[in-house]
Amino acid sequence: MVPRVTIRKGKRKESVKAAGEIEQKRNYELVLVVNPGSAEEKIETKVDALNQNIVALGGEISGVEQWGRRKLAYPIKNFMEGYYVLTRFSMNPSQTNSLEAKLRISEDVIRHMLIKLED
Repeated sequence: MVPRVTIRKGKRKESVKAAGEIEQKRNYELVLVVNPGSAEEKIETKVDALNQNIVALGGEISGVEQWGRRKLAYPIKNFMEGYYVLTRFSMNPSQTNSLEAKLRISEDVIRHMLIKLED
């Protein structure tokens, strides 16, 4: 009797790396909605600090677009406005979980969305 092999769709693939093999960096976009409760200069320092987290985790920032203060479609954490920032960077995929954990606990970030770009 031949054993059956089942393939589960929708499960995330875990890549197993051989000893000494270097994990390749991937390109990402990160959209942040930052707490708008401060002055413009303070918001820029907050964004710079968040970008330094990316660099500290081994990422390389290729571009930052500050979209500015915009009205939210619905209230988030009692805010009606947010300061939007788009950051493009490359990073090892294994470091994205720790980046998102730092974003989740940050009091300055209202919402975030991390998107993996196609190579």
